Amino acid sequence: MTDPSPKPKLTLILASPRGFCAGVDRAIQIVEMALEKFGPPVYVRHEIVHNRFVVEALERKGAIFVEELNEVPEGARVIFSAHGVPKSVPEEAKRRELIYFDATCPLVSKVHIEAERLHARGLEIILIGHQGHPEVIGTMGQLPEGAVRLIETVADAEAYRPRDAEKLAFVTQTTLSVDDTAEIVAVLQRRFPGIVGPHKEDICYATTNRQDAVKAIAPRADALIVIGAPNSSNSMRLVEVAERAGCPRSVLVQRAADIDWQALGEPHTVGLTAGASAPDILVREVIAAFHDRFDVTIEDVAVARESMQFKLPRSLAG
Repeated sequence: MTDPSPKPKLTLILASPRGFCAGVDRAIQIVEMALEKFGPPVYVRHEIVHNRFVVEALERKGAIFVEELNEVPEGARVIFSAHGVPKSVPEEAKRRELIYFDATCPLVSKVHIEAERLHARGLEIILIGHQGHPEVIGTMGQLPEGAVRLIETVADAEAYRPRDAEKLAFVTQTTLSVDDTAEIVAVLQRRFPGIVGPHKEDICYATTNRQDAVKAIAPRADALIVIGAPNSSNSMRLVEVAERAGCPRSVLVQRAADIDWQALGEPHTVGLTAGASAPDILVREVIAAFHDRFDVTIEDVAVARESMQFKLPRSLAG
């Protein structure tokens, strides 16, 4: 009996940091703790984080995901997602006597507070972000309608006409491309030298670290896989960053079953990372799928170590 053909050799380069960030971890814990403390059902407004695997796992434990509060029964418990919500949402929850817990990432809350403070100084607020993203909707909803102008591109920044060029400030979505945002900010600062920016960059540490890690491995990779959801801003940005950093064959997959092996070709080196809302179990699943097809050597490339943790609400932690 002849031996089976040897598997082709492959180096799988793992970007680090990858996967869950502190804000995502906290949000999921809030749902799990609420279910444990109160029992199901616990309602969650919007996906707690943008990952179907996570959402479905919480649904099996008794979480019920809804789009709006009018789907939540009177007196029920509801959790707001990690992306943040407009002020009108907790106001409606109070009016309907719902018991609510806010799982907004503290770094998103920081942007909310920043926008409010800048507005209180009489400044017109520019928000750099993606229209329709829950975080953008939540940030714009902290201030009166019309108080925030959304800018998505360099072209938007060039075309923008403020009410008063001397009274301008900007904040940003936390999950943007670092490089794209820097280009937009540079245009705004060139056009409006007095524009006020955040005290500390709004793009969060996790977004920055994951993009830096992808930049470190992309030039060496024949192909690069990002594990994440198509509605996850930080995951989609990782694909774009990888392409720009030298790996045009970069793709997003939600899990191992989504990998198009034929399109992958016959690579010698594949980069692998995961968006901030993708759990490590999905990374392990993809690694196992590569082991099934290749003689794999694993290389871990770390650009940063993360130790950030956020406190949980006292009402659940107690």
